[in-house]
Amino acid sequence: MSKIVKEMIVDTIRQRLGSVRDLVIVDSSRLDALSVNKLRLKLRSKGIFVLGVKNSLARKVLEGMGVRGLETLLQGPSALVWGGSDMVALARELMSAAKDHAKLEIRGGTLDGAPLTSKDVESLSKGPGREELLSQIVGRILGPGAQLAAAILGPGGDLAGRIESKAKEPEGEAA
Repeated sequence: MSKIVKEMIVDTIRQRLGSVRDLVIVDSSRLDALSVNKLRLKLRSKGIFVLGVKNSLARKVLEGMGVRGLETLLQGPSALVWGGSDMVALARELMSAAKDHAKLEIRGGTLDGAPLTSKDVESLSKGPGREELLSQIVGRILGPGAQLAAAILGPGGDLAGRIESKAKEPEGEAA
């Protein structure tokens, strides 16, 4: 392959990845073509992209993006997988696909430029996603405020109820 063609391919990979620094590296070479195509379509429907790459070109692109430490993962047939709502969703989808296709090998990946092993990707898939974490944070922020509001409004509501009942009583029946 000529240097010009390699540079064109590197530019194409760089454009496809954009600013993505969260990705997983898989080996789907042991799957038959029909299974690979079904897997790609399933992942694409969820906003996840798969790109088969030549390892030396992928290394060049990823190192240019500041992603290092993937030399051991980029050995043999490789595909870069990225997308989804967050890295946890991506890891979950790939772990699910690996259960459906026993020959799909998840080698590892990168999270914010830091390398991940296949075990890291698996443990990441079991954790809470971005939306779940945000809802937990919001719940913890609002929890004490709700308790404080209940503590303040409780006695005030009780007092208002007693005043209202006294106001409705006829004047002669005061106890």
